Amino acid sequence: MTMENNIQSTWDRTFEWTKNLLGFGSIDTPLWEKVLFYFCLALTLFIILFPIYWMIVSSFIPDHQLYSTPPTLVPSPEHITLDHYRSVFSTETFPFVRYFINSLVVATTVATLSVAVAAIGAYSVTRLEYPGRSIFSRGVLIVYMFSGILLVVPLYQMIVLIGWNDMLRSLMFTYLVQCLPLSLYMLASYFQSIPEEIEEAAMMDGYSRFEVIYKVTLPLSLPALIAVFMYAFIIGWNEYLFASIFLRSSEMFTLPIGIENLVDQFHDVWGTVMAASLLTSLPVITLFMYLEKYMVEGLTLGSVEG
Repeated sequence: MTMENNIQSTWDRTFEWTKNLLGFGSIDTPLWEKVLFYFCLALTLFIILFPIYWMIVSSFIPDHQLYSTPPTLVPSPEHITLDHYRSVFSTETFPFVRYFINSLVVATTVATLSVAVAAIGAYSVTRLEYPGRSIFSRGVLIVYMFSGILLVVPLYQMIVLIGWNDMLRSLMFTYLVQCLPLSLYMLASYFQSIPEEIEEAAMMDGYSRFEVIYKVTLPLSLPALIAVFMYAFIIGWNEYLFASIFLRSSEMFTLPIGIENLVDQFHDVWGTVMAASLLTSLPVITLFMYLEKYMVEGLTLGSVEG
């Protein structure tokens, strides 16, 4: 399936879901309700998409047009330039490749560990009987209710104590702690929708408990696993707060901290900042477009118990 088909499919599902949610899916909808619906939809899309459009435009126009009054909303083709992107890939100005690799390593590691740890924990909550199971399952959600800013000081003390300060592994550990509560909840909800009779039949055929998990339960839970992976990957890719506190040396910066450092070191470089921001958002957008179908299924089917 091509990228265009993925975008069209996402748009069609979002449009139909919004119409049904607001009650505009019936044939006898009054005209004023239709007008109101399309006006609200257009306003919402404008608020969401215009900042993205301006980011794209700002990354391709020269500085004198970027700071002109009134601003250049629709640049002419002869004024389009790639100077900002050359600055992004210039090692003297902005080591984008280094920051990109750091972010990719952190986000991929956190997403992989979140799926692995959350799958084991969620399976134990939904399938095994042991003392304190209900307390553990409720405690996971209680932990998720705490804001990230409340955990900065204790997590920083732990990172310093084990000697991981100014290392990428400190972010991996912190993001894993941040992602696990919701990941456990999402997978536990999905595992509950899988009939236990399927696993019992596999065990009657001679499968051990671990073989049932890896050969039966996890393949059936692929949409939920992909949803958890994407959720954790986006957290690891975009997170700013902990990275700004734990990282000190520039070679360890991730993309959010690197872009902020670019603004601090140079003045009037918003074109370069927009180019770096656009390149930073492309991996997440691409990943979402190709896996959006599985992510939506994983987030919704687990809420319906079969």
